[in-house]
Amino acid sequence: MISETTAFTFAVIFGIITALLVRSRDVRAWQAVCVGLFGVYLGQTPVVFTVHGIVTWLINGFSHP
Repeated sequence: MISETTAFTFAVIFGIITALLVRSRDVRAWQAVCVGLFGVYLGQTPVVFTVHGIVTWLINGFSHP
């Protein structure tokens, strides 16, 4: 289950990335994913639980040596 603090943190992080991407006016595929994730976390749609599980899995996968 995703807590409000975690969702808020991810929304802020993806929001900052989105703002920087909009300023650069050059959006690649990975950047479009960040914009989409920002929308999912900001909207708190029911799919956020699945997306959060995937994001957490990816972050844990990259953080372990």
